Amino acid sequence: MCGILGVFSPNNEEFNRKYFKKVTDELFKFSENRGRESAGICLLSDNIIKVYKQPTPASELLKSQTYNELFRFQDFRHVFAIGHARLVTNGDLDTNINNQPVSKDNIIGVHNGIITNVEELWSKNKNLNRKYEVDTELFLSLIRKHLKAEKGLSYAIGQTFKAIEGAASVGLMFTDLKTNVLATNTGSLYYALSDKKDILVYASEYDILHSLFKALNFNKFFTKAKIEQLPPGRALIISQKNLKIQKVGIFESAKVTLEQADYDLEDLSRYPKSASIRAIIKPLSAKVKQDFKKSAQKIAELRRCSQCILPETIPFIEFDEKGVCNYCRNYEKMKVKGPKKLEEYLRKYRKNNGRPDVLMTFSGGRDSSYGLHYMKTLMKMNPVAYSYDWGMLTDLGRRNQARMTADLGVEHILISANIKNKRDNIRRNVLAWLKKPDLGTVPLFMAGDKQYFYYANKLGQVMGIDLIVLCINPLERTDFKFGLCGIKPKVNVTYRLTSADKMKLALYYGKKYLTNPSYINRSLLDTLFAYFAYYLIAHEYLSLYEYIRWDEETINNTLLRKYKWEMADDTKTTWRIGDGTAPFYNYIYYLLAGFTENDTFRSNQIREGTMTRAKALELSMADNLPRYDSMQWYTNTIGIDLEESLRIINNAPKLYR
Repeated sequence: MCGILGVFSPNNEEFNRKYFKKVTDELFKFSENRGRESAGICLLSDNIIKVYKQPTPASELLKSQTYNELFRFQDFRHVFAIGHARLVTNGDLDTNINNQPVSKDNIIGVHNGIITNVEELWSKNKNLNRKYEVDTELFLSLIRKHLKAEKGLSYAIGQTFKAIEGAASVGLMFTDLKTNVLATNTGSLYYALSDKKDILVYASEYDILHSLFKALNFNKFFTKAKIEQLPPGRALIISQKNLKIQKVGIFESAKVTLEQADYDLEDLSRYPKSASIRAIIKPLSAKVKQDFKKSAQKIAELRRCSQCILPETIPFIEFDEKGVCNYCRNYEKMKVKGPKKLEEYLRKYRKNNGRPDVLMTFSGGRDSSYGLHYMKTLMKMNPVAYSYDWGMLTDLGRRNQARMTADLGVEHILISANIKNKRDNIRRNVLAWLKKPDLGTVPLFMAGDKQYFYYANKLGQVMGIDLIVLCINPLERTDFKFGLCGIKPKVNVTYRLTSADKMKLALYYGKKYLTNPSYINRSLLDTLFAYFAYYLIAHEYLSLYEYIRWDEETINNTLLRKYKWEMADDTKTTWRIGDGTAPFYNYIYYLLAGFTENDTFRSNQIREGTMTRAKALELSMADNLPRYDSMQWYTNTIGIDLEESLRIINNAPKLYR
């Protein structure tokens, strides 16, 4: 999520204006990876408060004249600074009051995370005056409300954290109490005190402070200091007079256990739906929807495997005399190694010093969310969750991430791309594709997310974590994407291509670039980086679902019942509901090829014996229906017209008549 940071120096005359500003600048630079959409700072010195924020990355903020003039206090011996590098979750960034720091009721705060029950809490507390859209305001208002009970600041902090749902790591400055607060329910806060305990610096990640100490000569002030993590469920109450610290517990961590209950895949509708897709809905023409229905009728008539549900348009499919496809005939059921083998494997990585011992790749989807739950609660590991935000993670996905990390008390490191540039790259590739539709080049829409692997490797090295866990569902095989490029899929091999196949893939794309020059745009370097990150660098990860059996009932049951997962309001499935890209590209695959990822996934469930063919066909037909609201969000986000895009897709050449 976002990056929060701070520098407190109440009484050190040697820590002068120049040095204070240099430290603040460096903290901003190292925090920018956590959020590039806006940045802001607040400086407090005695009764003087200076706030500056703007909807630009921190690196741009630092160049501004206003920012540099903020540090001109007449007396620079008693100064506190808090800052924020924002990844927007709620509250329009172009409305500057929604950017951070946020000021309310004599509290100035920065917040990393998402409060998922904001509207509910505003409704319950109608006496509180709401001014902004951003959820941080609610946190500050609740703190002030509970302070009025006159039971102390630790009580107010505890009551506020008990009321909220979701993730919150906060840095607060109280102008009336002459007190600062650091608090977290995920552990995404690190701090260090100088040797004389008269300077305090903090940030959202260990590596940010570690990089700060390496970049600057801190020997003068921090020869004996160490970087400490503020554990989940803990707070520091810090005196502005002398940095005297009181450590308090926020609340007892909730124990997460899996309830035993009957569960039915059909019954997901009883769970609350999300209202996270707030696209500006433009009514689609009746013709666009009618064209889809005509194609869907033809798709329903396609010949399908008599055992699974794959249609005749799947690349390289062959049917025998009984109508069984070659994918079914050659399929070998999965054999999981089992939890005992997993425990044996983890034993050599488990640490007993409280330091993180596993990096969990965490897209926020159902499989990685359940994986985080499993490793933390059942395997008793101490994970750090890692996400790479390339601009297509929806608010729903972010809120579900916040629920998981907060309830589990897990630190969440989110590396944010330059989202504006990423979305522009997607737009360019989608527009190029629409000029000359081709099923093999659809993955170019998702090229920007493949750096996920590069940053996972890098983060593991930086944090000294040797174990990286990947939570890919082995049934979610999408080999047809290679098949559409003329590469015959290999039986029972997931996400691997031979060197010869990689060369074929590169040549296929090279040809498409030459025949459609619109692909040769500013996104090209990003696409090449994606190819490198996905196919050429090492992915030496533990694959969790090679050790435990992937079970849809157990996963859905756990996430919906224990973590109050939100469902999307335009589908009944829990799969890919936080991914803004999937509804658009699956619409393309369905209309032009007659199948989607849903068909290949459900077919594998049939082969594993966990679902009947009739049930798989029913679910696939439902899941393949257009998710128009989600596609509207997607096209709005990347800046193209949905009506025009669907018209081109509907009229593009198809693999069936």
